[in-house]
This record gives sequence, structure tokens and C-alpha cells, in this order.
Amino acid sequence: MAKTKTAYFCQNCGAQFAKWVGQCSSCKQWNTVVEEVVQKETKSSWKQTDTSVKRTAKPLRISEISNDKEVRLNTKDGEFNRVLGGGLVPGSLTLLGGEPGIGKSTLLLQMALKLDLKVLYVSGEESQKQIKMRAERIENNTDNCYILTETKTQHIFKQVAAVTPELVIIDSIQTLHTDYIESAAGSISQIRECTAELIKFAKESNTPVLLVGHITKDGNIAGPKILEHMVDTVLQFEGDRNYVYRILRSLKNRFGSTAELGIYEMFGNGLREVTNPSEVLISNAAGELSGTAISATVEGMRPLLIEIQALVSSAVYGTPQRSATGFNVKRLNMLLAVLEKRAGFKLAAKDVFLNITGGISVDDPAIDLAVIAAILSSNADIPIEKGTCFAAEVGLAGEIRPVQRVDQRILEAEKLGFSTIYVSKANKIGLKHTNLELKLVSKIEDVVGELFG
Repeated sequence: MAKTKTAYFCQNCGAQFAKWVGQCSSCKQWNTVVEEVVQKETKSSWKQTDTSVKRTAKPLRISEISNDKEVRLNTKDGEFNRVLGGGLVPGSLTLLGGEPGIGKSTLLLQMALKLDLKVLYVSGEESQKQIKMRAERIENNTDNCYILTETKTQHIFKQVAAVTPELVIIDSIQTLHTDYIESAAGSISQIRECTAELIKFAKESNTPVLLVGHITKDGNIAGPKILEHMVDTVLQFEGDRNYVYRILRSLKNRFGSTAELGIYEMFGNGLREVTNPSEVLISNAAGELSGTAISATVEGMRPLLIEIQALVSSAVYGTPQRSATGFNVKRLNMLLAVLEKRAGFKLAAKDVFLNITGGISVDDPAIDLAVIAAILSSNADIPIEKGTCFAAEVGLAGEIRPVQRVDQRILEAEKLGFSTIYVSKANKIGLKHTNLELKLVSKIEDVVGELFG
């Protein structure tokens, strides 16, 4: 038997040390270095017996490499396919992270029950009866989904060899452990080693693997940071528990764009795809309300119309409050400074609260003009005319700057029945025929004059 040795690992970033230290030199966190037992053994392949002699990789000229498109597996979930870039790539490893109770297991089980492929769903957190109860709520029962409750990777690979699935789902990577490492399940070395074994299995068998990952209180995926570098795709499932909507984002994708967005609606019988998110992100208020503006934004390849609400009131305390939900507070302060300096609005002594409805977060600078319109509408207590939306960035000099893909934003607004859209005069608009009235503006003063006279 090989000699047992110990090593010290940072529980925050996964850095390794020869001895204990109080502060990690990599991530500068205190009291995160712990000792773990590392057992060196001769590793076998993920297959229990390795009788064949494997060929070594041969270098090829770049002209000799086939450029055929990768065949993707259709997950039968339009939102999931969009975020992945068209479907699951055979042999890929995808990591899905999210808060406890947000719906990660429901999303993957629902997808496994829809597929016509043979799926092995491995759970280290729930019993088979618990998973059966959830499957009955979803009401998509199929004979192609196999449920396994196991945490040791060696036992999992035995069942994989017996079942020969076309897709493997692991819920979750933090519960797995391998015989090659003697530390506890969920430790840095266990997570790293189990992931390495799953990567080897996925690449050699050309089987896609989906992993569920827990997150820390900071919102990062628990375990070493190298875990996100090892896998091919990192997805984030997020949302406010007070809302029924869930957002699926791509943080890393070797096979597609990281700007795509998927939206789901949570029900008692599972998650429903939201194919037209603009209709659910805009409230249908009976009357016109001040402090509300509609912005045309783009997430990945999908244009969205979102509602922005602002509330401006006199500050009760000495220091005015600045609060934003779903929007960057620093950018809000910048826009307020532009209004103060360039447009002459005295907002320094006012409390300003901003909210993007639906519980989503938006980083698109094209919503700047809608944010300013909502703030000015609330400050003057004058509602913006119904059927008006905005799509422009605001610069520090108070100029209205152009945004990309303005044609798609205009078409989305027209499809949803809007009549007027404010865009930058510098935008090059390629649309020949549109029923929308285009308001071309170049400065904040032009917008204020058009909206409030």
C-alpha cells in the first residue's frame, strides 16, 4: 500500500500548501486552510478492467483536422438548448450551480423525463422514493430514466457499464467520493478527483455528463476554483424566491455564447419555459403611473422589453439613500450625477430607489435612457405616455449614445404593440418600414423636452 501523506488546502480557492498557514497567499482569506489526508494509489481507468493498450495521441497538421460540426443532443427544452448553444455536446461536462431550493434538481429531472435517450440520474442527496414523488408531480414519466442513489464513484461506474446510458446526471458533485482519496466527501481534493474521473469517463465514452454544484454564501460554486476550469460549461440557475421566475445563465461555455439567457416559471408541477419573456416582465397596469419606463434590451441573441420602476422622494435623513435592485448602484450614481451636472436637476437631496421588475438583473448599457426617464418621471410625478419605450446609452457629457442591434429592439417593441421608441440620433437604422415612431435624440435635454414639455 502506498504511503499516506497529508497536505493543506484552502477551502476557498483550492490552493495547496506544505504546512498550515493562517492566511491563504492566493485569495488572501483567513482561516480557510485545512489539513486533508491524501492517499496515493495506482489509478485504474473508469472502466474496472483495462485490457486494451491505448494508442498515444498523434499530432496533426491543422489542415488535416476535420471541421465537421459537432452533433448536439436535443434536450427537448428550448430554453436549455438556447443557453447551451444548441444542445448538449457528446463527451462534454456541464456544471449547474444555484442556491438551495431554487430548482436545480427539478430542472434536470424534468429534462431527463422528457428525453427519448437512456438517462442515468445519480443522486447522493435524495432517496429513490423522494425522486419518484417529484417525478409524479412533473407528470412526465418515462421508462428511459434510471435512478441511482450512490456516492462512491467506483460503484457509479459499475452501474454505468451495466446500463450504458446516453446521458449521466450527477446530483451533486459535492456528495461524491472516491477510494483514491481518503479525505471526506465535499473536500477540495475529493471534488477535484471525482471531477477528473468524470471528465475521463465523458471523453473516453463520448457521453455527456451534467453535474449539480452547491454554491457558497457569496454566490460562488463551492469547492476549488479549478472545478470551473475543468468542466466545459458552467451554468447558473438563479432567481428570487419571492418571484416565480427563474433565470438560467451561462457563465462559461466552450461550445457557444456566454451571453444567452433562459427564463422559466416555477409551478407546483415543475418548471415551464417562458418563450416570450417580454410579456411577463412588463406589468399591465390599469392606468398610467409615474416613475415607470420600458426599455428594449438584448440578452445574447434574444431581444427583451423590461419594465424599470423608480421612486424619488425627499431624504428624511441627512444622507440621501441610493438603492437599486437588478441594476448596478454605481452606474445609478453616475446617471444621477449626469442629470445634476448636465441637465440641471437637483437630486442630491433626494432618495432614489430603482427596481427592474421580474427579479432579473440587466447589465446592458442600453437601459440607461429608460432609467433616466423613470427617475425624471417620478421626480416630476408625471407619467410617461403609454406605448413609449427607450433604447440608448447615456454618456458622461449628457449625450445619447448609440447601441448595438437597434433593429432587433425596434422589431420587438413593434411586435408587442408599442408606438414610440427613443433611440440615439447616431444610430444607423437599417429598417425600411416600421409602424413605430422613431424619436431620434442626441442630448438629455432633447429627451426631457419631448417627454415633459
